[in-house]
Amino acid sequence: MPTAAPNSPTPPKTGCADMARRVYNRDEKQRADPAKKKGRGSRNSTSKISRTGNQNSASIDGDKQQSRSRISVLYHKAKGLSQSDNPLPTDTSDTIDVTDYSGIRALLNPLWCYYGFRISVIALTCFGVVMVFSASSVTMIAANLSPWKQALSQGLYCLIGLLVCVGAMHVHSDRYRKISLGFVIFSIFLQLLTMTPLGVTINGNTGWIGIKNKFTMQPAEVMKLALCMWMPWAVARAAKRYKTQGFKAYLPMVVVFLACLGAVMLGGDLGTALILVAIGVTAMLVGGFPTKWLVGSGLALVVLVVLFVITSPNRMLRITAAYRPCPASALQGECYQSMHAKYAMASGGFFGVGIGNSREKWNYLPEAHNDFIFAIIGEETGFVGAAAVVILFAILGWCMFVIALQTPDKYASRVLICIAIWIVGQALVNIMVVIGLLPVMGVPLPFVSAGGSSLVMCLFAAGVATSMMKMQPQIHANIAAQRI
Repeated sequence: MPTAAPNSPTPPKTGCADMARRVYNRDEKQRADPAKKKGRGSRNSTSKISRTGNQNSASIDGDKQQSRSRISVLYHKAKGLSQSDNPLPTDTSDTIDVTDYSGIRALLNPLWCYYGFRISVIALTCFGVVMVFSASSVTMIAANLSPWKQALSQGLYCLIGLLVCVGAMHVHSDRYRKISLGFVIFSIFLQLLTMTPLGVTINGNTGWIGIKNKFTMQPAEVMKLALCMWMPWAVARAAKRYKTQGFKAYLPMVVVFLACLGAVMLGGDLGTALILVAIGVTAMLVGGFPTKWLVGSGLALVVLVVLFVITSPNRMLRITAAYRPCPASALQGECYQSMHAKYAMASGGFFGVGIGNSREKWNYLPEAHNDFIFAIIGEETGFVGAAAVVILFAILGWCMFVIALQTPDKYASRVLICIAIWIVGQALVNIMVVIGLLPVMGVPLPFVSAGGSSLVMCLFAAGVATSMMKMQPQIHANIAAQRI
């Protein structure tokens, strides 16, 4: 390879590989050999690249200003020096630097994780539409409706969600940071509408707005994503003022977070509130929230959860049904749903009874197409299908965590971790409820369960996560290379 000119950047070690190196070598050779430069004569232009902060400027002498080469653009974008793509100067940190992706280290390859994440989201979404149709067809016929009604509705929301996802992918992470507080306030406003005549009560929880059996939406799904986008920024901002202001620096963030929890608990939805708590605690942990205050807040939340449980006979029945043998008198009561979910899982065997052949969906298992769709997956596709769903969620979580640890932008990294905790944590809770390890909580399986609000917001979150992943230098360089 020709010797590079002084002060010239070295080729990026980012996997854009042969094409980038060839273009780089050609440009360096032309820069080093003045005889190959046409029409210059005694008016040679010289390029000096200076780096100040995150800015990249070039001063060129002569009549004609020479544009940067394509590989130069690629290099500076990969290093985060382009003004339009770089993270905030105060929002960077050291990252895990991996250069060898051979063997088992391939699991740490950000490019593999980037595309693996997107493939997993699409696979879960498409599989969810198929399973919603299979699980809901009998219920729809029993209600004198078309067997395709729920499937067509899910397909429509799937299409809307994918369009939202694609749009969210192309929004820069800095813009999400700027609108995050407004997004949270808007989600609180929507949640408070459940306490108005627009509120709809389903299965004892008032957590929807709209017209029952016509159109409803669940504002708490909007709030989950809003907190994932806002809390990492809010905690980081408060941490900078903690040394001078003490705990007062965190008070505005804590008040808004408690307002979110209170708005959800007004409708009695403890399961969703616990998911919000998981998101908030994660943001505090990765954002440097003082440990002593975090432990104290955690103990206070545990006490509140216990109070909410013991003061609700319905919640107590769910817990006792999950953690004690069910007597015969409870088989048609509090144990009915969890017992039939276990029947469905046990009937599936290794390969399942076949898609469409479930027995439990014949009005034996309540919410078969919604919160308990994993039971139908286990029955119709067996251990193989259920394990595939678990593996896809594991890939989602792994990919988001791997890229988060290799992303120099703290905000993007923390948002990725919060979204991972939300999506994968909620999926884990749903699956543990179905197999009887947790009491019934009423949280859907992300990307898979029936429900427009959940599906659209999960796909929205996937788009936001993809946008955050682009802040990782290798992913950013790969995308820039594809545009050349």
